[in-house]
Amino acid sequence: MTHFCLEVSGPFACFTRPEMKVERVSYDVMTPSAARSIFDAILWKPAIRWRVHRIEVLQPIRWINLRRNEVKEKILTSNVERAMKEGKGSLHLNIEEDRVQRAGYFLRDVAYRIHADLLLMPDCTDPLVKYTEMFARRARKGQCINQPYLGCREFAADVRLVDADTPISKAPIDETRDLGWMLHDLDFTYPSDPQPRFFNAKMVAGVVEIPPFEETRG
Repeated sequence: MTHFCLEVSGPFACFTRPEMKVERVSYDVMTPSAARSIFDAILWKPAIRWRVHRIEVLQPIRWINLRRNEVKEKILTSNVERAMKEGKGSLHLNIEEDRVQRAGYFLRDVAYRIHADLLLMPDCTDPLVKYTEMFARRARKGQCINQPYLGCREFAADVRLVDADTPISKAPIDETRDLGWMLHDLDFTYPSDPQPRFFNAKMVAGVVEIPPFEETRG
């Protein structure tokens, strides 16, 4: 197990509450799954996994209301599979017909310091240092598999590796609040039917401590 820390920031973020259905309303702070996805964006391999255990909030929690154009339909997987099998099929959306405006309640001017451990999967025989050095090298160079984002893909994140030689930019905000039940991550025990897992989150002096996934509730 190796510990890594990243500082992430951006002008907008939306860590969507699943109970709000189609209207996007963000949690007050970044969720563990959103933090994990940023580590995954830099380095993802079947042999490793990331365990997020702390999120530090570096900017005051601020909100903004926005209305955005979205599409109400999506291309079905069954249509894609049929087209691959038959060599033909309709795989497009008509934006003019499917466009719909939806309101969103987003975070603005966000910055976090996220902490996670890099773990090897039980069946992995590679040395941990192989992936440790790979991640550190990629993070320092700004390399990634896909653009890291803050909850929604259109909200790109600036990412910086924090190591022993990196000066701490700022302390967490001096605020304590109960965040209620927050999405931790999805349980992929049954890949065809992933289930959300939640934990009772609390921010103390700007820091949210994340419990192990095994201690969350469905």
